[in-house]
Amino acid sequence: MRIVAVDIGGTMIKSGLWNGETFVELRETETRASEGGAALMERVKGLIHSYHDFEAIGISTAGEVNTEDGSIFYANSNIPGYTGMPVKQIMEEEFCVPAAVENDVNAAALGELRSGAGAGCDDFLCLTYGTGVGGSIVMNGSVYPGASFSAGSFGGMVIHPEEKAGTDSLEGCYERCASTTGLVRRVKKVDGALDNGKKIFAAKDRPEIKEQIDAWIDDICTGLVTLCCIFNPSRIILGGGIMAQEYVLSEVNRKVKAQIAPGLRIVEIVPAKLANTAGMMGAVSLAEKLLAQ
Repeated sequence: MRIVAVDIGGTMIKSGLWNGETFVELRETETRASEGGAALMERVKGLIHSYHDFEAIGISTAGEVNTEDGSIFYANSNIPGYTGMPVKQIMEEEFCVPAAVENDVNAAALGELRSGAGAGCDDFLCLTYGTGVGGSIVMNGSVYPGASFSAGSFGGMVIHPEEKAGTDSLEGCYERCASTTGLVRRVKKVDGALDNGKKIFAAKDRPEIKEQIDAWIDDICTGLVTLCCIFNPSRIILGGGIMAQEYVLSEVNRKVKAQIAPGLRIVEIVPAKLANTAGMMGAVSLAEKLLAQ
């Protein structure tokens, strides 16, 4: 079963051909998101045309996806004109094979379910920490979409209501505080030269930097404690490059377990395993389901 998998991110498009056992012909292409949704679709079609003899297409993409018709339910201004784009229809008309389309974080969660940190666990939460905070809810082996395809928007949780003011809807929200971007913003107020996660953790032994890292971890834990109380999950998978830091994961586990009731402490908090291929793997799983119908 040969499937072309495409993972559309805000900066790069990852693609590869699933041959039934592994990905081959892996490629990375600039998204050039500012050129808009129509130009993006042409770029994706060009990429897919570079692969041959495939039976289906799986697409993981930024934006909220209407999984009933494979269109973009909502995308922010990072990709102008992407909202409403009928991605599934465009690809099926171009290539005459079935196409599955899913939000990138949901696709990554399905990838982890298939062969990563979610393997053997049909009910879990998945969060990714990067420029923002993305989330996904997996129940009975499937993504729970919500009433308008937006379930798992954990980045919008308000964790600092005292910071809510003005017209910025994300002020005081989990995404603003707990993302890698939030960490960098926090640390740069102490040392402007520390402008990415790698530099920050290289300076972790400096007391004033460790203080900022610990405060950021506290914000991560505030959100996770809330989610544990709502969902009582058996597992929470944390993705994003910053979660490769052993200190972060160990402190998150320690602090969350200390703050939740004994009946909730069954939860395992584990790092994602598939890294850059998670979204493509999830897209493959959805495309396989289409072929099996």
